[in-house]
Amino acid sequence: MNAIGLPQEQATILANSLNNLLANFQIYYQNLRGLHWNIKGRRFFELHVKFEELYTDAQLKIDMIAERILTLGETPFHTFESYLSKNTLPIGENVFEDEDAVKLILQCLQRLLILERQTIKLASEIDDEGTTTLVSDLISKQEKNIWMFHAWIA
Repeated sequence: MNAIGLPQEQATILANSLNNLLANFQIYYQNLRGLHWNIKGRRFFELHVKFEELYTDAQLKIDMIAERILTLGETPFHTFESYLSKNTLPIGENVFEDEDAVKLILQCLQRLLILERQTIKLASEIDDEGTTTLVSDLISKQEKNIWMFHAWIA
């Protein structure tokens, strides 16, 4: 058992899943920063503010994921090399147009949901309520953002 009473081997597997999520969140965060900096067009003011809201939120989530990995007794990824090697998200380079930016965000959120659902399944299997709650909260907010961005595009 680890320090919080979870089976060590399964906690390590769960921490690896969280590290993959962390790496992908870091790419998502960087995509949002780039969109915030580079957005152009008639919806500039609306999206510039929204992208800042999203990257500020992502930064908090990154910290929560990393701290959960530490709570499980493991070490969170903390290099760009690690982030890129585990990333499964599209990387948004030179995205300037409003709809392209929102489509990139949607793709990222949808991929993050897949990773989160894989992680929550692992957490549930070992009765890890702390990780389950953390990831459940991530999923809930992201599903709402997906709905809102789909409404925006329509």
